[in-house]
Amino acid sequence: MEIELSVLAALALVGFVAGFIDSIAGGGGLLALPALLIAGLDPMAALATNKLQGTFGTASATHTFWKKGLLQPQNHWGAIAMVFVGACFGVIMVSFAPQQFLSVMMPLLLVGVAIYFAAAPRLSDTARAARLPLLMFSFGFAPLLGFYDGIFGPGTGSFFMIVLVSLFGVGLLEATARTKLFNFTSNVASLGMFMATGKIIWTIGLTMGVAQLLGAQLGARLAIKNGASLIRPLLVFMCLAMATKLLWENVSVLKVFFP
Repeated sequence: MEIELSVLAALALVGFVAGFIDSIAGGGGLLALPALLIAGLDPMAALATNKLQGTFGTASATHTFWKKGLLQPQNHWGAIAMVFVGACFGVIMVSFAPQQFLSVMMPLLLVGVAIYFAAAPRLSDTARAARLPLLMFSFGFAPLLGFYDGIFGPGTGSFFMIVLVSLFGVGLLEATARTKLFNFTSNVASLGMFMATGKIIWTIGLTMGVAQLLGAQLGARLAIKNGASLIRPLLVFMCLAMATKLLWENVSVLKVFFP
């Protein structure tokens, strides 16, 4: 596929902004995926290429949080493995998924996440007592959210965040760091599955990936510096933005449920 230099430069800029946003609150795919479609990629190629470029951003953010001592991947091998397995199954099931149902339900869930983070009065970077045992995250929520990221994707980071903060007592900054690790895992798993399809446009994916890496570096450093004061409002904004976009794209589907 031939890509004009101006289009490639525009996609690189989108990748940088997406990486910046995604490293703090998630939702970078809201920018990257439509941009790839506008550039002329077919839906499967856009999904596959998006996973390639997104992997750079999540890898960059994960590395930054790890270097700053906010993330210990060796403590999360069980969850990492389960996210990986879940994402692989998700990609396999893409062609069988009830996409219209997911497109309606996810915006409603994202609005709920936004309301929670906006209204919860004691959200901070301080850890609290967990309501559930950590094993329930590793072998319950982790594969489920990995599966969702493989099969659909929008809002995965936000869902990881709310589960870690509200059910497992993780502070907001540490939850952001863990979310990047789990997003990176699901991206790698999905990328491996998509590579078998031969649909990845490598020139675009690698160009956007480098830009993603730079944007994620900047976003992760700002998140570490500002903590909950930056993460919380941006997370609320991105949840509402994702919900609005998904609802707008599926107005015809909504009419079926709400005539």
